[in-house]
Amino acid sequence: MEFDALSNRVIGCAIEVHRHLGPGLLESAYMQCLAHEFTVNGIKFEIEKPLSVEYKGIRLDCGYRIDLLVENELIVELKAVEETLGIHEAQLLTYMKLAGIPVGLLINFNVERLKDGLKRFVLNNY
Repeated sequence: MEFDALSNRVIGCAIEVHRHLGPGLLESAYMQCLAHEFTVNGIKFEIEKPLSVEYKGIRLDCGYRIDLLVENELIVELKAVEETLGIHEAQLLTYMKLAGIPVGLLINFNVERLKDGLKRFVLNNY
């Protein structure tokens, strides 16, 4: 599978975090370490960016947060679970639609090899 340059940079940072920490920690630990890697590598990001829901023409703050919004072009949803489920994919796709961001990465750190925990999504409507 071929990824764009930004996705490749993000995945490289995630591999570095996973190489040092391995599986078994909380999602919050991976998020902070990945944020550090982004900073070291000059990648602009926002952590836990608020995401409102548009409903019948009004915007509502429903408490949703994007784990990492990278360069205003890529949503990164982190997990530290035994296996990702369809609901995790649906969550990322919904966040992408609500934010108007066409590319997203679902990264599950609770795997032996990080490549087994990576999924990339692209919305066709953008």
